[in-house]
Amino acid sequence: MLSRIKPLAPKMALTTRGVAAAAIRGRVGGDISSVFPSLSGIAPPPLPDRYAKIKRQFIVGRERILAESWERLLLELEKETAVVKRFGSDIIPQVEFGDFSSLPKERIEEIKKRGVVVLKNVIPDKEALAMKESLKEHIKRNSWAKAFPADSPAVYELYWSPAQRAARAHPSLVASQCFVNSLWHSSLPSSVVDTSVSLPYADRFRIRRPGDAGFALGAHIDGGSVERWEDPEYSRSYEKIWTGKWEEYDPYNADHRVSAKMDMYDGAGSCGVWRSWQGWLSLSTTSPGEGTLLANPLLKHATAYTILRPFFTLSNPVTLSTTPHFPNSVQGACQEYNNTTHPHLRLDDAMTHVPRISPGDYVFWHCDTIHAVDRVHRGASDSSVMYIPAVPWTVENQAYVERQKGAERRGVSPEDFPVGVGVEI
Repeated sequence: MLSRIKPLAPKMALTTRGVAAAAIRGRVGGDISSVFPSLSGIAPPPLPDRYAKIKRQFIVGRERILAESWERLLLELEKETAVVKRFGSDIIPQVEFGDFSSLPKERIEEIKKRGVVVLKNVIPDKEALAMKESLKEHIKRNSWAKAFPADSPAVYELYWSPAQRAARAHPSLVASQCFVNSLWHSSLPSSVVDTSVSLPYADRFRIRRPGDAGFALGAHIDGGSVERWEDPEYSRSYEKIWTGKWEEYDPYNADHRVSAKMDMYDGAGSCGVWRSWQGWLSLSTTSPGEGTLLANPLLKHATAYTILRPFFTLSNPVTLSTTPHFPNSVQGACQEYNNTTHPHLRLDDAMTHVPRISPGDYVFWHCDTIHAVDRVHRGASDSSVMYIPAVPWTVENQAYVERQKGAERRGVSPEDFPVGVGVEI
């Protein structure tokens, strides 16, 4: 179950010079909030007129079947959201570490349907708590580091602490990543994509203090926004939805994720690596409302709604829209949601807290799962995690990891993250 590193294909081989150049290349300055236009307080500019043409290429000749599929989707969303509201956090699957190989098929299908899972007791709680103390020491040694929010630091632009390095290489964490990666499939050869493998990806950590209301990330999905329609390869991931057959859409088909361009506009918070599942390792005990994660556990329905929503106006749901407007979609940012732009998602009912989390638990959510964090941390102790996603082997992902090694040697930000102002020690 441990990860393995495949050799780069000859055409992708990197010279030492190329690695060094990539290691010092990063996103423009910023922090984790840079990818959220809603946090800036400034209305983003409208999308260029060419986005009307992008819309038309999906609509022409499909007007009737798309309108009919939209009607079916709204009816099913209403029913499924009522189920989510009734069950609350209990609807999110929980699996004990070590039970992966013995899970019945129906349990696997439930995880895939929900698009979010809690893996319990992946590492001992004492080990997780020791990692948190190590992170605190690392913050002291690197007091220059940026953090968000600035007046109540929670998420730090630090990537190379001893605790983070140890966690990324921990056999139990790697085995967990391989498990969730294995839920994906592809018809492509293993020389192009291998979902049985997990690659090490450097990311941030969070230590959120009680009472904090600054780290208020609303409902969103990562992996770009307009790219889902604009990039030809990325958009093919959702082909069943475009053709009016959203019920047949498979969120776990990796064929067109491998070469998708998810960061066409190089935003400060954009990500060029395909992370099949985002995830974090818990370093604290948190209950719902205590600065923790919320997710929409209707992966297929919510994804279909995301993809189809720009083509339908709220005032006239029958006539398809061909304007350049894509609700809450901004170049160089994540895809955000609210009750005005995406009302049928009923976010107040559908966004569901993960269950009570303990140190050493590992939470994963699918790359298209809508997620958020508590707007206010109402707990009595910190809500702390290390962000560690699942990253399958692809030629592009492996090339990134090779370049990432250069950033690690220098103690600087990896290229998927904003350029820092110092060197980690």
